[in-house]
Amino acid sequence: VQLQASGGGFVQVGGSLSISCAASGRTSSTYVMAWFRQAPGEEREFVAGISRGGGSTEYADSAKGRFSISRDNAKNTVYLQMHGLRPEDTAVYYCAADRFLRNIRSSSYEYAYWGQGTEVTVSS
Repeated sequence: VQLQASGGGFVQVGGSLSISCAASGRTSSTYVMAWFRQAPGEEREFVAGISRGGGSTEYADSAKGRFSISRDNAKNTVYLQMHGLRPEDTAVYYCAADRFLRNIRSSSYEYAYWGQGTEVTVSS
């Protein structure tokens, strides 16, 4: 599967932004999908994940209550809606997918497929 992330950009503190990840090559409903992010000089970290059918989601503590992950399997697309953005949310956001995971996992090593990343900058 090929993943294409889009929708990043500049946003002010407290603002909102929605990013998306389009999958091609294989039906995305066969994959557990997730968003990770990586800030300059930092390790890649888990943000949110969603099960194949979309019925189960998980969030990093930093994302709970502010971010929402969803998917539209008919469009082979996963979304991340972000609200109440903070400067520390500035990072390159990557979507990831894996066909063999039974559950959502927060380790980047568990995911076989990655998009190219979309940059989110939160300015004060």
